[in-house]
Amino acid sequence: MVDDNKDDAKLVSAYAQTRKSLIAKLDNWEDQRTWDDFYKTYWKLIYAVGLKAGLRSEEAFDVVQETILSIAKQSKKNMYDPDKGSFKSWLMNMTRWRINDQFRKRKKDTAMNISEWEDEGQRVAAVERIEDPQSGTLERLWDVEWKKNLADAALARVRAQVSPKQYQIFDCYVIREWDAGKVQDRLGVSMSQVYLAKHRVGKILKKELARLNEDAG
Repeated sequence: MVDDNKDDAKLVSAYAQTRKSLIAKLDNWEDQRTWDDFYKTYWKLIYAVGLKAGLRSEEAFDVVQETILSIAKQSKKNMYDPDKGSFKSWLMNMTRWRINDQFRKRKKDTAMNISEWEDEGQRVAAVERIEDPQSGTLERLWDVEWKKNLADAALARVRAQVSPKQYQIFDCYVIREWDAGKVQDRLGVSMSQVYLAKHRVGKILKKELARLNEDAG
């Protein structure tokens, strides 16, 4: 548990540093707030797919920053065309290219580190053993993480719109699937409060999920 807490702290710290660095690069842009919101919505998706594709944490954060920065720059030239495909697929391809960049960089660094080996065959074999994401595998990862990320992003938006108590009730009753009696006892609330939170928070959650899906095309 202690190690998990340390990992969570490192993740939060790296997220904050990456976000700060990215926003600094967008400092002169009028839509900085828009890109900040975009970062908050999609960074976990890009980061998670990078990790599951075989990147290290710091490499995955590089992918997050480079992907979003590249999208921000391209958006000024209207590079995304909804008529040619969904935003979901477009973002996946943008992420895929940045992931591949990281693997190419790793292979180059590895080749330099083992350049003192005398056997050329050994050098080639060592470089080729480094994992490289395959198209089908990445697409499957993307689909799974996409759904999870939209749910998490919607919940984050919902949390900002309801009281902490209502969200806590909803989290325990709906997300963690506690029975109503346990929610009452643990949180010191009435049955009507439990059902009210389920109805109110659930309604807002559906609205936010629909909005995110609509924005994503």
